[in-house]
Amino acid sequence: MQNALIVVSSLVFYGWWDWRFLSLLLFSALVDFFVGLALQKENDRRKRKLLLAVSIFFNLGLLGFFKYFNFFIVNFKSAFTFFGYPLDISSLDIILPVGISFYTFQSLSYGIDVYRRKLEPTKDVVAFMAFVSFFPQLVAGPIERATHLLPQFSSKRYFNYEKAVDGMRLILWGFFKKIVIADNAAVYVNDIFAHYTNYSGGTLILGAVLFSFQIYCDFSGYSDIAIGLSRLFGFDLMRNFKYPYFSRNVAEFWQKWHISLTSWFRDYLYLPLGGNKGNLLFKIRNVMIVFLISGFWHGANLTFLLWGFVNALFFIPLVIIKENRLKLKVLEKETLLPSIREVFEMCSTFLIITFSWIFFRAENVKHAFLYISGILNPTNFFEIHSQSTFSDSIIPLACSLLFFITVEWISRHNEHVIHPYLFQDKWYLKLTRFALYFIILLMIILNIKNEASDFIYFQF
Repeated sequence: MQNALIVVSSLVFYGWWDWRFLSLLLFSALVDFFVGLALQKENDRRKRKLLLAVSIFFNLGLLGFFKYFNFFIVNFKSAFTFFGYPLDISSLDIILPVGISFYTFQSLSYGIDVYRRKLEPTKDVVAFMAFVSFFPQLVAGPIERATHLLPQFSSKRYFNYEKAVDGMRLILWGFFKKIVIADNAAVYVNDIFAHYTNYSGGTLILGAVLFSFQIYCDFSGYSDIAIGLSRLFGFDLMRNFKYPYFSRNVAEFWQKWHISLTSWFRDYLYLPLGGNKGNLLFKIRNVMIVFLISGFWHGANLTFLLWGFVNALFFIPLVIIKENRLKLKVLEKETLLPSIREVFEMCSTFLIITFSWIFFRAENVKHAFLYISGILNPTNFFEIHSQSTFSDSIIPLACSLLFFITVEWISRHNEHVIHPYLFQDKWYLKLTRFALYFIILLMIILNIKNEASDFIYFQF
């Protein structure tokens, strides 16, 4: 009955956006459910491969049609027009279903794990539907594996006070990141990227930096809320972010950013391609393929492909010098401040990632390169124009960012931002803890806007 309630709630939640797309979610789930049962009974290797191909075909086929059909049609027409053979082919008015990239990968991983015999297929269709459609992480992740989440639907859940408090704390911090940081940064980012020709290089850099914080707080904020909501129901979802902007190189960043997706590509694409086996050119090829497909996963736009390509260019040198797996742990020092070398490594990594985000945020490739050329223009580089949104002070946002960075830095060794030291029974620590809750809640209330602001990753 608990699973049935979750299924009904999740279907209502998703159908509230557009009930017609419930059929896609149900079809994708049922295909993988029956493929899993068939794989369990089949021992013939050839037939097992055929069954897996059915799962991959239907899942990626639906994803490809709804997300990439028009992209290929438009570029196909452009290619023929370029060579002097214009084609009269019309694109379709296709609505992109919310969260299709997330639940498709989640359902697809089930079939692959059953094929690899890493997972026993479930015979409980209700539990499987609850796994695929689980509403907290349905539309923007984390992308859960069946090996981790599905078994949690096989046992009865009981309300756990400590887990619920932990979940509420995550939800609180998630709303802070979304409402206080991401939504306020979006005001400046949208204006700067839309009117980049009116601004100096220094302002364009500011726009790129603010977008780095916007996308991090927007996406990780959603993940925190999703994980927190799940804990209210007695579920544990995988951690999706580990303070990525404190990374000391690009490889460490990608170990700590959107962990559910990067680990998915590692296990289901990079390792099957050969991973780190083979010669150096083989490794470089595998890295490039993963980053390009990761970019394309984000959307049907050349900017995402270019974003993936740029990140691969920054990642490959670390593979060449064999430093791509040296700095995977959180900064070990227990001192309050990092060393000068660590500051330099973190700042340089942040600037590299910020540069790549320009391609991610730009409307098209031309926009991205013109934006970058504007940054490189030395004329009036440090001038901040007092027009449009910049007529309002950016100081409140700067103070919020300083508070946010400080709290995350202090909490960098912990899973959550509220330091465990504050949970001791001493009265002054309790007072400090609730004062911090009050400050965060007050900042959220003061920054709530009249118009709703969608999460960035809803479009993926």
